[in-house]
Amino acid sequence: MNFRTLLHPLARLGLHLVAGGLAVAATTAVAQVGLTTLPDRDLPITLVYPTSEPVRSMSVGPFQLQVAPDAAPTAGARRLIVLSHGTGGSPLADHELAATLARAGFIVAQPLHQGDNHEDSSKAGPDSWVKRPGEVSRVIDRLARDPVWSPRLALDRVGVHGMSAGGVSALSLAGAQWTRLDLIRHCHAHAESDVGFCFSGLPDAQAQAGRRAAFERARGVPELLLPRELKVVHGGHTPASKDGDVRPDPRIASASVSVPVVAPFSLDSLARVRIPVGVVRGGRDTLLVPEYHSDRLLQACRACVLLADLGEAAHMDLLAPWPPVVARAVEAQQARGGRPSPTFQARDRSTAFEAIAAFHRRALDH
Repeated sequence: MNFRTLLHPLARLGLHLVAGGLAVAATTAVAQVGLTTLPDRDLPITLVYPTSEPVRSMSVGPFQLQVAPDAAPTAGARRLIVLSHGTGGSPLADHELAATLARAGFIVAQPLHQGDNHEDSSKAGPDSWVKRPGEVSRVIDRLARDPVWSPRLALDRVGVHGMSAGGVSALSLAGAQWTRLDLIRHCHAHAESDVGFCFSGLPDAQAQAGRRAAFERARGVPELLLPRELKVVHGGHTPASKDGDVRPDPRIASASVSVPVVAPFSLDSLARVRIPVGVVRGGRDTLLVPEYHSDRLLQACRACVLLADLGEAAHMDLLAPWPPVVARAVEAQQARGGRPSPTFQARDRSTAFEAIAAFHRRALDH
């Protein structure tokens, strides 16, 4: 199966942060947030970090950022947070959270996940979910080798954050496990009540027909006869190490998630997660209905803590900046769940982002 992109309109809007195309004008500094990129053909990385240099107003298509481009980072070795974007995403729509983390003293690395980003959605969905944890580890390895950034990072304890499909990255690195078969079984049982997830990127019945047929082909088939790829376990280690650790990368010491994909994860693997996991819930999320995703995680995971319950937040309200032109284009691609909530207050999102930063400070300084 291949879940089509949620944010594919970004590609048509020509938003290429890594490639350039930035309109920059000097303004009075409002925050000390630096931004630079580490070019890579396969896995470009955007870095957001503390700096003492004044910020500038930066226009990237319809996105507006307040950053100091290519500024020198402040002195000292800092903790790293790797931020895993959602389906079809980019560093742009998660920038407000990255900036909040930078102002809290972290260096934030934002990889552009291969085959599941605003420029290329050919592997969006489970194909990307399999690769994402390894890409996060590659980011840490890349920074550990970098002559400029390695001395500025303390990489023995690293945090990871994921929004939406990025939650698969974070939960997998925390040690949770999922299979394609669990995804299919979820959608057999809840396709209509969780239609935003089961048919993401497919706005109408005609577009959904092929995926429905793929789901139905597996219905009632004995597990022994199903293709092996549906039953392969992805994510945490099985069996765990001698001390019970299930993390694929032992450097990951904290994880946070906002409105995450959770339905394909097994309950027992969520219960085995040992590192602290912070959760931000959106009460009006109809793309990833809390009952099947955020609430399921909080009920099963003993290491998880609710950081913010944003009762009026829809799924896309956890993205910022989120220009109206992009919001409309994304909404048009969804059967359900692409519209920001008109009753949501931006200050509540800022409070949630501050809670994420405080959570990682506590967890990584432990």
